Amino acid sequence: MRRGTLDDLAAFAAVARHRSFTRAAAELGVSASALSHTLRALEERYGVRLLARTTRSVAPTPAGERLLRSVTPALDEVAKGLDALADWRGEPSGSLRLTTFPYAARTILESRLPRFMIDHPAVSVEVVIDDRLTDIVAAGFDAGIRFGETVERDMVAVRVGPDLRTVVVGTPDYFARHPYPEAPADLEAHRCVNYRLVGGGGLLPWEFARDGREVRIRAGGQLVVNDGALAAAAVRAGAGLGYMLEDDVANDLERGRLVQVLDAWCQPFPGCHLYFPDRQVTPALRSLVEALRWKGSAARKDAAPTDCA
Repeated sequence: MRRGTLDDLAAFAAVARHRSFTRAAAELGVSASALSHTLRALEERYGVRLLARTTRSVAPTPAGERLLRSVTPALDEVAKGLDALADWRGEPSGSLRLTTFPYAARTILESRLPRFMIDHPAVSVEVVIDDRLTDIVAAGFDAGIRFGETVERDMVAVRVGPDLRTVVVGTPDYFARHPYPEAPADLEAHRCVNYRLVGGGGLLPWEFARDGREVRIRAGGQLVVNDGALAAAAVRAGAGLGYMLEDDVANDLERGRLVQVLDAWCQPFPGCHLYFPDRQVTPALRSLVEALRWKGSAARKDAAPTDCA
């Protein structure tokens, strides 16, 4: 095998896996144009077209699919062998890409990630904060943090935060002008501050449950935002009812600045989980799992650091 072929095959596998030169280039740390040149040179060297390219997409040809099936196990073994060298160095190293959303970044990463970086100086971390539910495999992330109920079942999920509850709140002044809702259906007569999902573009439904009955409400109102801080400010100013995490309004409730309603309909749900594919896990990711793991409750699926190899 000629010199550089292993790197070229790894580049091919990344493009074929992501079906994108841009995402593969980001994973490999090279430019998309350089990656395209590498793949064309590989095809010319062996006289076989491996990728079908259009202006909008790229996908393996039948020959490329066959090559991908052949080289993937070998590339995984090489990566596993290189990762194992960290055990001889005595500390994890390498880079990690993590996707999460603002709440988890604020309540989990802000307090725990700096300590992890100090304790593991050979590990570099890139954090991308986005409300969208990202396919971490396709997007080249090592792991993600999302609410447990949104994590795909084929992922290893490790709890990194407690169960949470979303509650309906309004100011005393608002309720001086409007009656208290006694059931979710009563919200139709209220002004509600709604949140528009960045990914799908729809409004976040207000979800309730009681005595085995589940209800999803598309609340009406004057204001729709895609920023949690702006929504909270509007609710605290008395512009309408808010559907907010209980932790975020605990102080307001305690001091009487906000009033909670429909308490019996607001049930806990699984809090934040760090998740990743059930496959070879690097020492760096294993260490991050341990650093972020929630010590107060068990994970949905066993993923102790010693089992992440």
